[in-house]
Amino acid sequence: MGDRDPPGFALYLHWPFCLSKCPYCDFNSHVRASIDADAYLQAVQRELATIASRCDRRQPLNSIFFGGGTPSLMPGKVVREIISQAEKLFGLDTQAEITLEANPTSADAGRFRDYRDAGVNRVSLGVQALDDADLKALGRLHTVDEALRAVGMAQSVFDRVSFDLIYARPAQKPESWAAELERALSHGCQHYSLYQLTFEEGTPFHAMLARGLMKELDVETASTLYELTQRRMEVAGMPAYEVSNHAAPGQESRHNLIYWRYGDYVGVGPGAHGRLSVGEKRIATETEKHPELWLKNVATNGHGLVRWDSIEPVQQSTEALMMGLRLSEGVELSRFNSISDLRLSETRLHKLQEQQFVTVTQGKLMTTPKGRLVLNAVLKELLA
Repeated sequence: MGDRDPPGFALYLHWPFCLSKCPYCDFNSHVRASIDADAYLQAVQRELATIASRCDRRQPLNSIFFGGGTPSLMPGKVVREIISQAEKLFGLDTQAEITLEANPTSADAGRFRDYRDAGVNRVSLGVQALDDADLKALGRLHTVDEALRAVGMAQSVFDRVSFDLIYARPAQKPESWAAELERALSHGCQHYSLYQLTFEEGTPFHAMLARGLMKELDVETASTLYELTQRRMEVAGMPAYEVSNHAAPGQESRHNLIYWRYGDYVGVGPGAHGRLSVGEKRIATETEKHPELWLKNVATNGHGLVRWDSIEPVQQSTEALMMGLRLSEGVELSRFNSISDLRLSETRLHKLQEQQFVTVTQGKLMTTPKGRLVLNAVLKELLA
Protein backbone atom coordinates (compact mmCIF):
# COMPACT_ATOMS: atom_id res chain seq x y z
CA MET A 1 0.00 0.00 0.00
CA GLY A 2 1.52 3.30 -1.05
CA ASP A 3 0.44 6.91 -0.98
CA ARG A 4 -1.59 6.35 -4.14
CA ASP A 5 -3.43 3.44 -2.53
CA PRO A 6 -4.96 4.75 0.74
CA PRO A 7 -6.32 2.26 3.28
CA GLY A 8 -9.93 3.39 2.86
CA PHE A 9 -12.82 4.12 5.22
CA ALA A 10 -15.25 1.51 6.57
CA LEU A 11 -18.26 0.96 8.81
CA TYR A 12 -18.63 -2.11 11.01
CA LEU A 13 -22.08 -2.93 12.39
CA HIS A 14 -22.33 -5.55 15.15
CA TRP A 15 -25.47 -7.67 15.46
CA PRO A 16 -24.82 -9.57 18.72
CA PHE A 17 -27.61 -12.13 18.60
CA CYS A 18 -27.37 -15.86 17.83
CA LEU A 19 -29.65 -18.88 17.94
CA SER A 20 -27.04 -20.62 20.11
CA LYS A 21 -23.56 -19.91 21.46
CA CYS A 22 -20.79 -22.01 19.91
CA PRO A 23 -18.41 -23.41 22.56
CA TYR A 24 -15.27 -22.12 20.78
CA CYS A 25 -16.60 -18.59 20.21
CA ASP A 26 -15.25 -15.64 22.19
CA PHE A 27 -17.05 -13.01 20.12
CA ASN A 28 -19.64 -10.74 21.72
CA SER A 29 -22.67 -12.89 20.94
CA HIS A 30 -25.82 -13.50 22.96
CA VAL A 31 -28.80 -15.85 22.73
CA ARG A 32 -32.18 -14.16 23.15
CA ALA A 33 -35.68 -15.67 23.00
CA SER A 34 -36.92 -12.59 21.16
CA ILE A 35 -35.29 -9.53 19.59
CA ASP A 36 -36.84 -6.09 19.13
CA ALA A 37 -35.28 -5.37 15.75
CA ASP A 38 -36.91 -1.93 15.48
CA ALA A 39 -35.46 -0.83 18.82
CA TYR A 40 -32.05 -2.10 17.76
CA LEU A 41 -32.30 -0.23 14.44
CA GLN A 42 -33.24 3.04 16.10
CA ALA A 43 -30.37 2.69 18.58
CA VAL A 44 -27.84 1.96 15.82
CA GLN A 45 -29.07 5.00 13.90
CA ARG A 46 -28.68 7.24 16.96
CA GLU A 47 -25.21 5.92 17.75
CA LEU A 48 -24.08 6.23 14.14
CA ALA A 49 -25.32 9.84 13.98
CA THR A 50 -23.51 10.67 17.23
CA ILE A 51 -20.20 9.25 16.01
CA ALA A 52 -20.59 10.99 12.64
CA SER A 53 -21.09 14.31 14.46
CA ARG A 54 -17.75 13.83 16.24
CA CYS A 55 -15.82 13.15 13.03
CA ASP A 56 -14.39 15.95 10.93
CA ARG A 57 -14.11 13.79 7.84
CA ARG A 58 -16.73 13.04 5.24
CA GLN A 59 -14.81 10.62 3.06
CA PRO A 60 -17.27 8.22 1.41
CA LEU A 61 -17.40 4.74 2.90
CA ASN A 62 -15.55 2.13 0.88
CA SER A 63 -17.01 -0.74 2.88
CA ILE A 64 -19.82 -1.71 5.24
CA PHE A 65 -19.68 -4.99 7.15
CA PHE A 66 -22.53 -6.56 9.11
CA GLY A 67 -20.86 -8.90 11.62
CA GLY A 68 -21.90 -10.78 14.70
CA GLY A 69 -23.36 -12.78 16.22
CA THR A 70 -25.54 -13.94 13.36
CA PRO A 71 -26.39 -10.99 11.10
CA SER A 72 -28.42 -13.26 8.81
CA LEU A 73 -31.08 -13.11 11.55
CA MET A 74 -31.53 -9.41 10.78
CA PRO A 75 -34.69 -8.34 8.94
CA GLY A 76 -33.94 -6.93 5.50
CA LYS A 77 -35.56 -3.64 6.52
CA VAL A 78 -32.96 -3.13 9.27
CA VAL A 79 -30.09 -3.73 6.86
CA ARG A 80 -31.60 -1.37 4.28
CA GLU A 81 -32.18 1.45 6.77
CA ILE A 82 -28.67 1.22 8.21
CA ILE A 83 -27.07 1.34 4.76
CA SER A 84 -29.30 4.28 3.82
CA GLN A 85 -28.36 6.28 6.91
CA ALA A 86 -24.67 5.51 6.53
CA GLU A 87 -24.81 6.83 2.98
CA LYS A 88 -26.54 10.03 4.14
CA LEU A 89 -24.04 10.63 6.95
CA PHE A 90 -20.79 9.75 5.18
CA GLY A 91 -21.52 9.05 1.55
CA LEU A 92 -20.98 5.67 -0.07
CA ASP A 93 -18.44 4.90 -2.76
CA THR A 94 -20.09 3.69 -5.96
CA GLN A 95 -17.91 0.56 -5.78
CA ALA A 96 -18.44 0.01 -2.05
CA GLU A 97 -18.28 -3.55 -0.76
CA ILE A 98 -21.19 -4.35 1.57
CA THR A 99 -20.78 -7.69 3.34
CA LEU A 100 -23.12 -9.62 5.62
CA GLU A 101 -22.08 -12.67 7.64
CA ALA A 102 -24.52 -15.56 7.44
CA ASN A 103 -24.99 -18.93 9.12
CA PRO A 104 -26.46 -21.86 7.21
CA THR A 105 -29.17 -22.29 9.86
CA SER A 106 -30.61 -18.86 9.04
CA ALA A 107 -29.93 -18.97 5.29
CA ASP A 108 -33.08 -18.33 3.30
CA ALA A 109 -33.39 -17.38 -0.37
CA GLY A 110 -36.05 -14.76 0.30
CA ARG A 111 -33.98 -13.20 3.07
CA PHE A 112 -30.87 -13.22 0.86
CA ARG A 113 -32.82 -11.41 -1.87
CA ASP A 114 -33.96 -8.84 0.69
CA TYR A 115 -30.33 -8.24 1.67
CA ARG A 116 -29.31 -7.91 -1.98
CA ASP A 117 -32.11 -5.43 -2.63
CA ALA A 118 -31.01 -3.48 0.46
CA GLY A 119 -27.53 -3.07 -1.02
CA VAL A 120 -25.55 -6.07 0.27
CA ASN A 121 -23.25 -7.38 -2.47
CA ARG A 122 -21.14 -9.94 -0.61
CA VAL A 123 -21.97 -12.74 1.86
CA SER A 124 -19.60 -14.60 4.19
CA LEU A 125 -20.96 -18.04 5.07
CA GLY A 126 -19.89 -19.73 8.31
CA VAL A 127 -19.80 -23.33 7.10
CA GLN A 128 -16.96 -24.16 9.59
CA ALA A 129 -16.67 -27.90 8.83
CA LEU A 130 -17.63 -30.45 6.19
CA ASP A 131 -17.99 -33.29 8.66
CA ASP A 132 -21.27 -33.76 10.52
CA ALA A 133 -19.65 -35.15 13.69
CA ASP A 134 -17.26 -32.22 13.87
CA LEU A 135 -20.05 -29.73 13.22
CA LYS A 136 -21.90 -31.16 16.21
CA ALA A 137 -18.75 -31.02 18.33
CA LEU A 138 -18.27 -27.37 17.32
CA GLY A 139 -21.79 -26.60 18.51
CA ARG A 140 -23.07 -25.81 15.03
CA LEU A 141 -26.79 -26.32 14.41
CA HIS A 142 -26.51 -27.20 10.71
CA THR A 143 -25.44 -30.31 8.84
CA VAL A 144 -22.98 -30.50 5.96
CA ASP A 145 -25.82 -30.86 3.44
CA GLU A 146 -27.60 -27.82 4.87
CA ALA A 147 -24.38 -25.81 4.74
CA LEU A 148 -23.69 -26.67 1.11
CA ARG A 149 -27.28 -25.90 0.14
CA ALA A 150 -26.81 -22.49 1.79
CA VAL A 151 -23.63 -21.93 -0.25
CA GLY A 152 -25.50 -22.69 -3.48
CA MET A 153 -28.38 -20.47 -2.42
CA ALA A 154 -26.01 -17.58 -1.67
CA GLN A 155 -24.25 -18.03 -5.01
CA SER A 156 -27.58 -17.82 -6.82
CA VAL A 157 -28.18 -14.36 -5.30
CA PHE A 158 -24.72 -12.82 -4.82
CA ASP A 159 -21.72 -12.61 -7.14
CA ARG A 160 -19.31 -12.65 -4.20
CA VAL A 161 -19.54 -15.41 -1.56
CA SER A 162 -16.91 -16.28 1.04
CA PHE A 163 -16.69 -19.86 2.38
CA ASP A 164 -15.47 -20.08 6.02
CA LEU A 165 -13.93 -23.21 7.56
CA ILE A 166 -12.20 -24.06 10.83
CA TYR A 167 -9.37 -26.60 10.75
CA ALA A 168 -6.78 -28.06 13.14
CA ARG A 169 -9.71 -29.50 15.03
CA PRO A 170 -9.00 -32.12 17.73
CA ALA A 171 -7.64 -35.36 16.22
CA GLN A 172 -7.99 -34.03 12.66
CA LYS A 173 -5.77 -35.85 10.14
CA PRO A 174 -4.05 -34.24 7.14
CA GLU A 175 -5.79 -36.61 4.70
CA SER A 176 -9.27 -35.78 6.05
CA TRP A 177 -8.56 -32.03 5.95
CA ALA A 178 -7.21 -32.34 2.39
CA ALA A 179 -10.44 -34.07 1.32
CA GLU A 180 -12.53 -31.43 3.09
CA LEU A 181 -10.60 -28.64 1.41
CA GLU A 182 -11.10 -30.27 -2.00
CA ARG A 183 -14.83 -30.50 -1.38
CA ALA A 184 -14.98 -26.84 -0.36
CA LEU A 185 -13.03 -25.77 -3.46
CA SER A 186 -15.36 -27.76 -5.71
CA HIS A 187 -18.12 -25.26 -4.89
CA GLY A 188 -16.32 -22.54 -6.80
CA CYS A 189 -16.18 -19.66 -4.34
CA GLN A 190 -13.52 -17.02 -4.95
CA HIS A 191 -12.76 -16.32 -1.27
CA TYR A 192 -12.05 -18.79 1.54
CA SER A 193 -11.45 -17.90 5.19
CA LEU A 194 -9.59 -20.87 6.70
CA TYR A 195 -9.00 -20.50 10.43
CA GLN A 196 -7.10 -22.75 12.78
CA LEU A 197 -9.14 -23.63 15.86
CA THR A 198 -8.02 -21.73 18.95
CA PHE A 199 -9.02 -22.29 22.56
CA GLU A 200 -9.81 -18.76 23.71
CA GLU A 201 -9.91 -18.02 27.42
CA GLY A 202 -13.45 -17.75 28.77
CA THR A 203 -14.96 -20.18 26.26
CA PRO A 204 -16.36 -23.64 27.12
CA PHE A 205 -13.69 -25.20 24.88
CA HIS A 206 -10.95 -23.52 26.91
CA ALA A 207 -12.51 -24.78 30.16
CA MET A 208 -12.76 -28.31 28.76
CA LEU A 209 -9.14 -28.15 27.64
CA ALA A 210 -8.05 -27.04 31.12
CA ARG A 211 -9.98 -29.94 32.71
CA GLY A 212 -8.48 -32.47 30.32
CA LEU A 213 -11.80 -33.13 28.60
CA MET A 214 -10.44 -31.98 25.24
CA LYS A 215 -7.04 -32.25 23.64
CA GLU A 216 -5.62 -29.60 21.36
CA LEU A 217 -4.13 -30.82 18.09
CA ASP A 218 -0.37 -31.19 18.43
CA VAL A 219 1.78 -28.40 17.00
CA GLU A 220 3.47 -30.60 14.40
CA THR A 221 0.18 -31.78 12.89
CA ALA A 222 -1.28 -28.28 13.01
CA SER A 223 1.77 -26.99 11.12
CA THR A 224 1.37 -29.76 8.55
CA LEU A 225 -2.27 -28.77 8.02
CA TYR A 226 -1.28 -25.11 7.63
CA GLU A 227 1.37 -25.92 5.02
CA LEU A 228 -1.03 -28.24 3.20
CA THR A 229 -3.58 -25.43 3.12
CA GLN A 230 -1.09 -22.92 1.70
CA ARG A 231 0.02 -25.29 -1.07
CA ARG A 232 -3.48 -26.33 -2.12
CA MET A 233 -4.85 -22.80 -2.17
CA GLU A 234 -1.86 -21.61 -4.22
CA VAL A 235 -2.59 -24.32 -6.79
CA ALA A 236 -6.27 -23.27 -6.79
CA GLY A 237 -5.24 -19.71 -7.71
CA MET A 238 -6.21 -18.34 -4.30
CA PRO A 239 -2.99 -17.68 -2.39
CA ALA A 240 -3.08 -16.36 1.15
CA TYR A 241 -3.33 -12.58 1.11
CA GLU A 242 -3.60 -12.66 4.92
CA VAL A 243 -2.78 -15.24 7.60
CA SER A 244 -6.15 -17.03 7.35
CA ASN A 245 -7.67 -15.61 4.17
CA HIS A 246 -7.33 -16.76 0.57
CA ALA A 247 -8.78 -15.19 -2.55
CA ALA A 248 -8.60 -15.06 -6.30
CA PRO A 249 -6.98 -11.81 -7.49
CA GLY A 250 -9.41 -8.93 -6.94
CA GLN A 251 -11.67 -10.97 -4.64
CA GLU A 252 -9.97 -10.05 -1.35
CA SER A 253 -12.21 -8.73 1.42
CA ARG A 254 -11.91 -4.97 0.95
CA HIS A 255 -13.36 -4.38 4.39
CA ASN A 256 -10.76 -6.44 6.20
CA LEU A 257 -8.00 -4.93 4.07
CA ILE A 258 -8.96 -1.56 5.54
CA TYR A 259 -8.39 -3.00 9.04
CA TRP A 260 -5.11 -4.66 8.18
CA ARG A 261 -3.84 -1.61 6.30
CA TYR A 262 -4.64 0.46 9.41
CA GLY A 263 -7.34 2.56 7.82
CA ASP A 264 -10.24 4.29 9.56
CA TYR A 265 -13.42 2.49 10.50
CA VAL A 266 -16.54 3.35 12.49
CA GLY A 267 -17.81 0.68 14.89
CA VAL A 268 -21.48 0.69 15.98
CA GLY A 269 -23.62 -1.78 17.89
CA PRO A 270 -22.92 -3.67 21.14
CA GLY A 271 -19.22 -4.37 21.65
CA ALA A 272 -18.07 -2.79 18.37
CA HIS A 273 -14.59 -1.27 18.10
CA GLY A 274 -13.43 1.54 15.85
CA ARG A 275 -10.36 3.51 14.78
CA LEU A 276 -10.88 7.08 13.59
CA SER A 277 -8.75 10.01 12.54
CA VAL A 278 -10.17 13.13 14.17
CA GLY A 279 -8.11 16.24 13.54
CA GLU A 280 -4.51 15.34 14.31
CA LYS A 281 -5.53 12.52 16.63
CA ARG A 282 -6.05 8.80 16.14
CA ILE A 283 -9.06 7.74 18.21
CA ALA A 284 -9.85 4.27 19.55
CA THR A 285 -13.54 3.62 20.17
CA GLU A 286 -15.43 0.82 21.89
CA THR A 287 -19.08 0.36 22.79
CA GLU A 288 -20.84 -1.35 25.68
CA LYS A 289 -20.92 -5.13 25.10
CA HIS A 290 -24.16 -6.12 26.83
CA PRO A 291 -27.03 -5.58 24.36
CA GLU A 292 -29.64 -4.42 26.87
CA LEU A 293 -27.23 -2.07 28.66
CA TRP A 294 -26.05 -0.77 25.29
CA LEU A 295 -29.66 -0.01 24.33
CA LYS A 296 -30.19 1.79 27.64
CA ASN A 297 -27.02 3.87 27.23
CA VAL A 298 -27.97 4.88 23.69
CA ALA A 299 -31.41 5.96 24.90
CA THR A 300 -29.79 8.06 27.64
CA ASN A 301 -26.68 9.42 25.92
CA GLY A 302 -27.27 9.04 22.21
CA HIS A 303 -24.54 6.39 22.04
CA GLY A 304 -23.22 3.29 23.81
CA LEU A 305 -19.57 4.35 23.72
CA VAL A 306 -17.46 3.28 26.68
CA ARG A 307 -14.18 4.33 25.04
CA TRP A 308 -13.17 7.35 22.99
CA ASP A 309 -9.43 7.65 23.60
CA SER A 310 -6.50 9.16 21.75
CA ILE A 311 -3.84 6.63 20.75
CA GLU A 312 -0.27 7.75 21.25
CA PRO A 313 1.90 7.72 18.10
CA VAL A 314 4.15 4.87 19.30
CA GLN A 315 1.08 2.73 20.00
CA GLN A 316 -0.21 3.60 16.52
CA SER A 317 3.07 2.34 15.05
CA THR A 318 2.75 -0.88 17.02
CA GLU A 319 -0.84 -1.42 15.92
CA ALA A 320 -0.02 -0.68 12.27
CA LEU A 321 2.80 -3.24 12.36
CA MET A 322 0.71 -5.90 14.10
CA MET A 323 -2.08 -5.51 11.58
CA GLY A 324 0.03 -5.03 8.45
CA LEU A 325 2.29 -8.04 8.94
CA ARG A 326 -0.77 -10.28 8.76
CA LEU A 327 -0.90 -9.38 5.06
CA SER A 328 1.26 -11.02 2.42
CA GLU A 329 1.79 -7.52 0.94
CA GLY A 330 3.43 -6.47 4.22
CA VAL A 331 4.03 -3.00 5.65
CA GLU A 332 5.45 -0.07 3.76
CA LEU A 333 8.37 1.02 5.94
CA SER A 334 8.19 4.68 4.89
CA ARG A 335 4.61 4.84 6.12
CA PHE A 336 5.50 2.98 9.32
CA ASN A 337 8.35 5.41 10.00
CA SER A 338 6.08 8.41 9.39
CA ILE A 339 3.69 7.47 12.20
CA SER A 340 6.03 7.95 15.17
CA ASP A 341 9.66 7.90 16.32
CA LEU A 342 9.51 4.13 16.86
CA ARG A 343 12.12 2.37 14.73
CA LEU A 344 12.71 -1.32 14.21
CA SER A 345 16.04 -2.75 15.31
CA GLU A 346 18.23 -3.40 12.27
CA THR A 347 19.96 -6.22 14.15
CA ARG A 348 16.71 -8.00 14.99
CA LEU A 349 15.37 -7.40 11.49
CA HIS A 350 18.50 -8.88 9.94
CA LYS A 351 18.28 -11.91 12.23
CA LEU A 352 14.66 -12.55 11.23
CA GLN A 353 15.65 -12.24 7.57
CA GLU A 354 18.43 -14.77 8.02
CA GLN A 355 15.95 -17.14 9.66
CA GLN A 356 13.60 -16.60 6.69
CA PHE A 357 10.74 -15.30 8.81
CA VAL A 358 10.62 -11.90 7.07
CA THR A 359 11.82 -10.24 3.89
CA VAL A 360 12.36 -6.59 2.95
CA THR A 361 11.60 -5.89 -0.70
CA GLN A 362 11.22 -2.50 -2.39
CA GLY A 363 10.74 -0.75 0.92
CA LYS A 364 8.18 -3.23 2.25
CA LEU A 365 8.59 -5.45 5.30
CA MET A 366 6.80 -8.75 4.70
CA THR A 367 6.43 -11.96 6.65
CA THR A 368 7.12 -15.17 4.77
CA PRO A 369 4.60 -18.04 4.92
CA LYS A 370 6.92 -19.51 7.56
CA GLY A 371 6.84 -16.20 9.46
CA ARG A 372 3.05 -15.87 9.32
CA LEU A 373 2.79 -19.31 10.95
CA VAL A 374 4.57 -17.86 14.04
CA LEU A 375 3.49 -14.25 13.62
CA ASN A 376 3.16 -13.48 17.33
CA ALA A 377 6.76 -14.55 17.93
CA VAL A 378 7.95 -12.46 14.96
CA LEU A 379 6.12 -9.40 16.27
CA LYS A 380 7.52 -9.93 19.76
CA GLU A 381 11.04 -10.00 18.35
CA LEU A 382 10.52 -6.91 16.16
CA LEU A 383 8.95 -4.87 18.96
CA ALA A 384 11.31 -5.95 21.73
